[in-house]
Amino acid sequence: MIEDITNTDFEELLKKYEYNFKVGDLVKGTVYGFDSEGAVVDIGGKSAAVVPTKEISSDNRKPEEVLEKGKEYEFLIISDADENGKFLLSRKKVDLFYAWQELKKLKEANEIIKGEVVQVVRGGLLVDIIGVKGFVPSSQIQSRGQEYKVGDKIEVKIISLDEEHNNFVLSNKKVYSDSIESAKDEIFSQIEVGQVIKGRVVRITDFGAFIDIGGFDCLLPLSQISWKWIEHPTDLLKIGEEIEVGVFDVDVAKQRITLSLKSITPDPWEAASKEIKEGEFREGLITRIKPFGAFVEIYDGVEALLPHNELVEYQNSNNVILNVGDKINVCVLKFNPQDKRISLGFHAPEEKKEEKAEEPKKEDETSEE
Repeated sequence: MIEDITNTDFEELLKKYEYNFKVGDLVKGTVYGFDSEGAVVDIGGKSAAVVPTKEISSDNRKPEEVLEKGKEYEFLIISDADENGKFLLSRKKVDLFYAWQELKKLKEANEIIKGEVVQVVRGGLLVDIIGVKGFVPSSQIQSRGQEYKVGDKIEVKIISLDEEHNNFVLSNKKVYSDSIESAKDEIFSQIEVGQVIKGRVVRITDFGAFIDIGGFDCLLPLSQISWKWIEHPTDLLKIGEEIEVGVFDVDVAKQRITLSLKSITPDPWEAASKEIKEGEFREGLITRIKPFGAFVEIYDGVEALLPHNELVEYQNSNNVILNVGDKINVCVLKFNPQDKRISLGFHAPEEKKEEKAEEPKKEDETSEE
């Protein structure tokens, strides 16, 4: 026989299932379905709770892409129960809470974090870090020749956190500067003049190129790029190119390293000293024309100056105008390979002597009174 249940008994039974849920509570619940509102969750209350779609995740994914049916998760109660006893929950705010706890730890530890660029905005980048978007100002981006786009990975450090307004600022430059300091110590303890090392061209200027030799940028001056004359570093180098360079100078006090390409390539003047003879004529290529004369390459990598007066004489005698890239025959008047100096002319030394000997003497213009 079924015993009658009194009102008192029924109230006691309800108390067993009556939970004092309130807004702001963190509760555990099991997902047991999805509907047009979002995810339906059992948190042990009188009726099922609902996680609205907008409260599933911060990246607007579908509920079933984030939550798995039958699996238990933590949720935050974001509204009081309605007349049917239904609570509204948020999974997004729980994830955000734990993300901010992690962000605080990462900042305290000064950790390098790898994030993904989610948007390129005016003034910087928006970067996703463990599900939260942080801002990298343009002033804090160490581009090193790289233009970032959506989907790119970037290493950053947290420089400020504002949990109240849900924003934080990141720096890519701080990662670079911190790594430089550690790289400097290691590099300066090992590097020596004369070493041949590998590097990558990261920046080019009018006066040379900067080469990354492992986290530290060193200058490759224009004068040390080639034995041949070049107008600009871009004549031979391009950003991102991997090259071998020689260590030309190390200044520990100023924390500077100067590199050279010339030092690891044969000196053309040494070979030229065996080939070029004073008094001989050679065909040369005009590489530069200046107010004081023209530079002529008379051997691969070896230039000599043809004085302005000689250049003018040749042009007048042959009724031509010489330009860069023209080939001409010149005479080696003097050659000093030790000082890397060559004097050029259009006439052999003997011809010059003969011309002077044939010049008529000027008549004495004085007269007796």
